[in-house]
Amino acid sequence: RPDAEKAMLEGACHCGAATWRFDGLPETATVCSCTICRRYGVIWAYGWDGSDVHVAGDLHDYVWGDRDIAFRFCPICGCVVCWRGIEPHEGGRHRIAVNLRLAEPGPVAAIPIRRFDGLDTWEDRPPDGRRVADFWA
Repeated sequence: RPDAEKAMLEGACHCGAATWRFDGLPETATVCSCTICRRYGVIWAYGWDGSDVHVAGDLHDYVWGDRDIAFRFCPICGCVVCWRGIEPHEGGRHRIAVNLRLAEPGPVAAIPIRRFDGLDTWEDRPPDGRRVADFWA
């Protein structure tokens, strides 16, 4: 997408104490069926912490299971802002995903949805043509 490099997305928790910025536009957004993502109702956009994704605010972490990622939330209003990989990847970078539900609807509406079966198979499900806007209602 030609405009992706110029674009920037922003999101904030309900009270505004935690914010994120995604430089560019994600090619897809992910809806996962694992036990925690399903409960949180999140829509993830993936990037690299401090590179194309920037998160600000005094967040609290919730780590469980295999302890690979920390779900980060606002301690004031409780919104799930992002998850961040605990161990760095090659080059010392940390994988991160921001919750697109914290963005204004318009800028993220057309992003295609990738469905991931994190509950049973740990595999992508076939695309079904939905976009982020299809999850607002």
